[in-house]
Amino acid sequence: MTKGRIHSYETFGTVDGPGIRFVLFTQGCPLRCRFCHNRDTWETGIGTEMTPDEVIDEYMKYKTYYETSGGGITVSGGEASLQADFVTEVFRLAKKNGVHTCLDTSGFVEIDKIKELLDYTDLVLLDLKHMDPERSKWLTGASSEKAMQLARYLDERNIPVWLRHVLIPGITDSRENLELMADFTASLNNVDRFEFLPYHVMGVPKWEQLGLEYSLKDVEPATKDDVEKAKKVFLDMGVDRFV
Repeated sequence: MTKGRIHSYETFGTVDGPGIRFVLFTQGCPLRCRFCHNRDTWETGIGTEMTPDEVIDEYMKYKTYYETSGGGITVSGGEASLQADFVTEVFRLAKKNGVHTCLDTSGFVEIDKIKELLDYTDLVLLDLKHMDPERSKWLTGASSEKAMQLARYLDERNIPVWLRHVLIPGITDSRENLELMADFTASLNNVDRFEFLPYHVMGVPKWEQLGLEYSLKDVEPATKDDVEKAKKVFLDMGVDRFV
């Protein structure tokens, strides 16, 4: 039986898809985002092993209030697509039980490896890190091209998407970057909403606990005004699908 490596799970998630959700955080991530607030999820081969049946059993304990809120199950990470076979089986069982499924991904994935997974996916939360390839590599260890390819593929399959972007002052909030992101968003027909995630430093203690240096320690958290300015760039470009 397929087993997954799990970092943790949350039984009352309110920011990872519609409604109240059971959020499963898988272990392992191929990216190395400087702003990562879950630094302890990067390593593969560790974490608690769970079977898909065990995941669904945990979900079913709170099924009533998930359904009442219009929620469901979200698999996040780390990078959930690293364990595509496991997540596919979780979602297959979820759909068998009438549960709304949501995949939270960085998009750094080979599309062929998740085609079956997407057959059981109702919604994708997709991060766009930075539109400039070199800046993205500096910030995350990889270009955003794979995420953009995935976005186009999801558009072709008409799978609903919430695009997300971590707004980091002085790094990802330039007008040039935001205009490119707005233009890309406008080119897709399956984007239900675009969400700006204000950069914060709540994950810094995890880096310190692991004895690691946090390279963005001098960057101030994004404010509500920063988010409003970013939204205005999108509005100027004709994109208004915000949370």
